[in-house]
This record gives sequence, C-alpha cells and structure tokens, in this order.
Amino acid sequence: MPQHQLTFRFLAEPTDVNFGGKVHGGVVMKWIDQAGYACAAGWSGSYCVTVSVAGVRFHRPILVGQIVEVSAQIAHTGKTSMQIFIRVRCGDPKKQQLVETNHCVISFIAMDQAGYPVEVPKFEPKTEEEKRLELYAIKMKDIAIETETLLQNTVVPNSDEE
Repeated sequence: MPQHQLTFRFLAEPTDVNFGGKVHGGVVMKWIDQAGYACAAGWSGSYCVTVSVAGVRFHRPILVGQIVEVSAQIAHTGKTSMQIFIRVRCGDPKKQQLVETNHCVISFIAMDQAGYPVEVPKFEPKTEEEKRLELYAIKMKDIAIETETLLQNTVVPNSDEE
C-alpha cells in the first residue's frame, strides 16, 4: 500500500524573504507544490501535474530562521486525480512549538510517459479526521470546477482574428 502522507521540515532561509522581511508567499506556494507533488507521486507511482490549488489563505507570516513544516496527505482520489490537503506550520526551532501559517487543497493528475492521465489507487479514509478532510477536499474540488466554469462563462475568449 502506498504511503498517503509525508512531511517536509526545514529552516526558512534569507533567500526566501520578500521586501518586507517575511517569507514570500510565492516561496510558500512552491513548498506547497513540492510537498503535494511528492505525496501525489508517491501515492500514484506516476509523474503528476498540478491542476489547481483551492482555499489558500495565509494566516501568519514565516520569519527567517523559523523551522517550517509542510505536511501533505491524500484527502480524496478520483479516477486519475488526487486532492491533497496541505498544512504549513512554523515556529522557533529551539522550542519546537509550531503554529499554522496556512493550509489548502491542491489537486494533481497522474500522467503516463506520453502525458495521458492514468488511474490512481483509490484512497479509503479510515479515521474521522480523514473522513472530514475528504469531505472538505471534495467541496474544494467542486468549488475549483465551479470557479473555472464561472470564468469561462464570464470572460470573453481572446481572439487573434481582430
């Protein structure tokens, strides 16, 4: 059975900060994508591509020198897709008391060598928390699809014929 969760731990470095001296949101998004990919690839045994990120909200900044923990866990699987719940936490490395900075659900599709979607193993939530996360991930997936549909119905397609 493939592993359904993993955790990255490392220190926030001076090269990670923005002009305000806090870790740049784009850097945090990179960490989210990397942890999500590692989880998705490990679960599916395939190369995976990011489809969407839903529900991202930054609660607090990450400072240089803080320990950062990015945890990823399979929350829901479709036929070829995986919704992965990501939680980012940080804190003083001397105290090891971490607080959440943000969380989200990131969706991946498993691909074969030619770039076609492939089936993924089905995830069966066992604990109450896993069951709650699955419901949340399904809702976030639905919201991402709804958002894309709204965009397609609202924005006029770009035309090169003008």
